[in-house]
Amino acid sequence: MKKITKFFGNIFHHIYLFFDKWLITPITKLILRVVNLFKQNSKGLEKLLNKKSTLVVISLLLAFGTFWIIDNKSNVTIDQYAEVLYKQKVIPTYNEELYVVEGLPKTVDITLIGQKRHIFLAKQTPASGVTVDLTGLKPGNHKVVLKYSQKLKSIDYRLDPSTVTVTIYKKVSQTIGLTYDILHKDSLDSKLYIKDVTLSRSNVIIKGAEYKLKKVATVKALVDVDNLSNPKAGKIEMKNVPLVAYDNDGEVVDVEIVPSTVDATLTVTSPSKTVNINVIPKGDLAFGKSIKSIKPSVSTVTIYGDEKAVDKIDSIDVEVDVKGLASDKSYNVTLQKPNGITELSVKSISVNVVVDTSITKEFSGIPVETENLDSNYVVQALNKEDSNVTVVVQGSKDIVDTVSSNNIRAYIDLKNYGIGEHEVEVKVKGDDLKLAYSSKTKKVKIRITQK
Repeated sequence: MKKITKFFGNIFHHIYLFFDKWLITPITKLILRVVNLFKQNSKGLEKLLNKKSTLVVISLLLAFGTFWIIDNKSNVTIDQYAEVLYKQKVIPTYNEELYVVEGLPKTVDITLIGQKRHIFLAKQTPASGVTVDLTGLKPGNHKVVLKYSQKLKSIDYRLDPSTVTVTIYKKVSQTIGLTYDILHKDSLDSKLYIKDVTLSRSNVIIKGAEYKLKKVATVKALVDVDNLSNPKAGKIEMKNVPLVAYDNDGEVVDVEIVPSTVDATLTVTSPSKTVNINVIPKGDLAFGKSIKSIKPSVSTVTIYGDEKAVDKIDSIDVEVDVKGLASDKSYNVTLQKPNGITELSVKSISVNVVVDTSITKEFSGIPVETENLDSNYVVQALNKEDSNVTVVVQGSKDIVDTVSSNNIRAYIDLKNYGIGEHEVEVKVKGDDLKLAYSSKTKKVKIRITQK
């Protein structure tokens, strides 16, 4: 033990002698010489420092040194630069066939920090983008870190956001029926009508989290008329029509649809029909005046639209306000499109009304008919006077003289009337709308009984 202690003691002794000879002793001698030099030349050094030129030189040296230090520091600060890369795509890694991930942003912003030349190089250097590895994570909530791979190590980067909380669900699927919606119908030629749309398939598969699939009420193919080039009557094929899932409120549900598009065949028709323009005067003319003639500038119009709507329409009614009219007048009238009609061959017409002196003529023995009587009921007049009325026709003499009792109809409207006795207003109408018709008997008494 003593030998080992003596051995290590000799080693430390030699190390001490080495440092004493080559380091401690030389430095000590140098310090002593500097001290002696200042003692011997203190007066000369004092004189040198008191000289104005010496102070100027020292000040310049100190100023230059200070400037150099500050300049280096400022260069380091000023040369720092930041640039934001907006909406950089996030690329997740996970089993997309088994899982659905929610809460993961599609894009993030990246702030690059460094010198301009380095940032410029970084933007030119391809990077693998923003990634997040979800491999191995099970259904549930997870806090994950987004990563950005950049080869230049001289650049600092910051992601916004850098960490997110995601929810992982098991992916389920189901089959659902497919319908369609026609978008931008108004941009189609008003003389054309889409009669039918046939899709290349009737069902699709929707995939996603189970709670989202429960929200899906329908999946629709969005047939956009704006995507048709020069549409004409006939069959039109549309490729890659997008599909969208909706809930009961018409809101889009974010689920995977397989396939994501379908093909559609549109049957485009141009149903049309030429009908009469029927001018109807509204209001009472000035006292003692009546309409002698009422003529539209165009007597017919061609209508276009839905086939069923076109078939139902026999005329287009045009109303003209003649209230208080005492002399001839011409009206400009815009034709209104009935429901289901998309186009009229004539948009507006002029109507010329000729006024004449009014006369009256009575037509007696006009039978009172019924309208809107329930099929389970029978009606009869309480008195003979209630079964026939006298009708007064007022209008231009030239027209009134041509009227016969066959052109006049008196009736009562029994809608909402039930079993029992009732007093009902008498209404009158005639074939010629230029004439005014009224019954001298304003109300009749009737009895309604069960059949």
